[in-house]
Amino acid sequence: MNKAVVTALFSIAFAQALKIPLYFFRTKIWKPKLFFQTGGMPSSHSAGVSSLTTFIALRRGISTIDFALSLIFGLIVMYDAQGIRRQTGELTLKVNSLDELVRKAHEHEPILYENQTQMKLKDMLGHQPSEVIGGALIGVLIGTMSYIAEKNIGNKRRFM
Repeated sequence: MNKAVVTALFSIAFAQALKIPLYFFRTKIWKPKLFFQTGGMPSSHSAGVSSLTTFIALRRGISTIDFALSLIFGLIVMYDAQGIRRQTGELTLKVNSLDELVRKAHEHEPILYENQTQMKLKDMLGHQPSEVIGGALIGVLIGTMSYIAEKNIGNKRRFM
């Protein structure tokens, strides 16, 4: 199996799993469903692309096209995670509160209102810059450990 892909997927899963205890220490609420949600600390997007880029840099070198592609696409992903997606999340918070605002504005006026069950928009989409940096650091660490582990396993096989 492709070790670079395994490294990136492991980093994503690790960062997602790490969100649960970090959230618990901050809020004292145990929330396992955070594993399947976007946003929060650390960024699994950043962890995945950083581990992939680190692994490629160590294994193939920084002068390769593999590294260049991984670095540029990784930077785009991290920029998007803390920029556009974060702004979308903040806008979603405002949209989700509009129903309550409209209700309060019209509570003394008779209006036709049909109560419908509504699905709220997901408001935790993007990341704060610190969450992106946290994910990137986790990714660099896991990418480096994965490379070292692969190198050590390769050396052991040669001597057997």
